[in-house]
Amino acid sequence: MDISSLSGILSTDYMSAVTEKTLLAKNTGETFDSVLASAVNMLTETNNLQNDAQSAKIQFALGEAENPHDMQIAAAKALEALQYTVAIRDKMLDAYKEIMNMQI
Repeated sequence: MDISSLSGILSTDYMSAVTEKTLLAKNTGETFDSVLASAVNMLTETNNLQNDAQSAKIQFALGEAENPHDMQIAAAKALEALQYTVAIRDKMLDAYKEIMNMQI
């Protein structure tokens, strides 16, 4: 997925989109399997962004990069994706802990 067109989007826009998707998932009866597949896709995208940032850093260190801004942009995208991934992981762990603490 190409996210180059998302350069001007704020984190509030992202969170509102996630909230809207969550609300739509509740209304459409989205299954746990599809939510899990979506999470795996997000992890794959985050991993790809991390790999792209690492290769951009290597190219910059070797002097092969023409523009240092490309490296900075790739690193910023990777960092943003990682922060969102960690935030979602934390929320999932909190939900799991809450479910485990429920009385049967």
